[in-house]
Amino acid sequence: MHRSPKILAAAVLAAATVLVVAPTTAEAASVKVEAESYAAQSGVQVEATADSGGGQNAAYLAEGDWMRYDGVNLGAAGTLTVQARVASAVGGGRVELHTGSATGPLLTQFAIAATGGWQSWTTLTATTASHPTGAQTVFAVLRNTAAGDFVNINWFSFGDGSPADSGPGWIPIDQAAWNAQLAQFNSLTPKAVPAGTVRVPEFNATCAYSHSRPDDPIVFPGMPGASHMHSFLGNDRTDANTTTSTLLANAGTSCRPAPDLSAYWIPSLYQGDQVIEPKDVVVYYGSRLTDPAATKPFPQGFRMIAGDAKLQTPTPAGSVNAFYCAGPGGEIGRSADGNWPICASTAVLMFHLVFQDCWDGKHLDSPTHKAHVAYSYDGTCKGDYPVAIPNLSFLIAYPTSGSAAGFRLASGMASSMHGDAFFAWDNLAQSQRVKNCLVQRAKCNTEGNF
Repeated sequence: MHRSPKILAAAVLAAATVLVVAPTTAEAASVKVEAESYAAQSGVQVEATADSGGGQNAAYLAEGDWMRYDGVNLGAAGTLTVQARVASAVGGGRVELHTGSATGPLLTQFAIAATGGWQSWTTLTATTASHPTGAQTVFAVLRNTAAGDFVNINWFSFGDGSPADSGPGWIPIDQAAWNAQLAQFNSLTPKAVPAGTVRVPEFNATCAYSHSRPDDPIVFPGMPGASHMHSFLGNDRTDANTTTSTLLANAGTSCRPAPDLSAYWIPSLYQGDQVIEPKDVVVYYGSRLTDPAATKPFPQGFRMIAGDAKLQTPTPAGSVNAFYCAGPGGEIGRSADGNWPICASTAVLMFHLVFQDCWDGKHLDSPTHKAHVAYSYDGTCKGDYPVAIPNLSFLIAYPTSGSAAGFRLASGMASSMHGDAFFAWDNLAQSQRVKNCLVQRAKCNTEGNF
């Protein structure tokens, strides 16, 4: 085997989600579907990709594995161009795309040849003259006569070959406004860094819990009550109808500093039927780049999500991106199901959520709310995501120690922890902090001072 042993699990079902809403049959633009954004799957695992597009890929794929994608817009009648971004160290086998079910009509298929490695990526293209139109359920089914894993998949695209980032859900940046914001940022002269300053690129917003609503203005804009319960931080008017304008128009916030009117939110945490709201959340703006001087401020109205609300897998001790205990005594045990830490009475439950830090430079949001951003795995931003943005992270503290009964999130298991950010900073205040603290690699406090 080239990697860790394959987990042969029964189909894991998640709530069916519309990945791309079909606008009209006249829509010609291609739609891009991230391979890991399945609504259901069997035998599939997800890993970080070294592809130029960043993000994750569906991995450990072998004979009989499958993934289901709901609401994929195949457009109007006529020639359909389908692409698959794949990598394989061994070659052999094929990826079949079926509509309706795993055994439904064959849309197209891709023969897999060796690409030079499990992270050496190539784009395969196929066309078909006859296909169902509009929103369809598409199954990717893996076929191979040989045993073992034979392919990784990063994404699929469906359309007429036009750019996959021009359809519904892609929100283009206002180029004139962004140029003005960049001009202001570039014109700033950074403050001198005093001797003795810790040379870590960082500033922060210190936030308290604000309010709770079953709303999500990024995933379900204009749809009150459509989401699971969220705990909101920052702007105190955030709801399903929130826009950039409403955030900037309301000065009430549970975060310091005052110039940050952004909205941040996470799924609510429950112990039994009792909700446990965060004691405090520090929203860090930092950099993981080899050269933080490349960092630009967030554009006004920028949106993104980290984590996966649909991910429902066990999180035993030692899991990456898991809840943990901080404070004297630390973790003293695990919940009965093994998914949650039990903290000493002198410690508290914590979670550290890290967001993407590279941007495509073109969009404020995308259909998956992640496709316009990527993680900087090697300390640089390049390829499809050339613009370095501050590395946002939430350091969340809950006033509880836990018990054998464990907890649950409004989104489900501990693995479904995720966070949303909708930015509405005063442009000058954010630019000064990026220039003084991140570009100069200097640790700043909540007020942006050294």
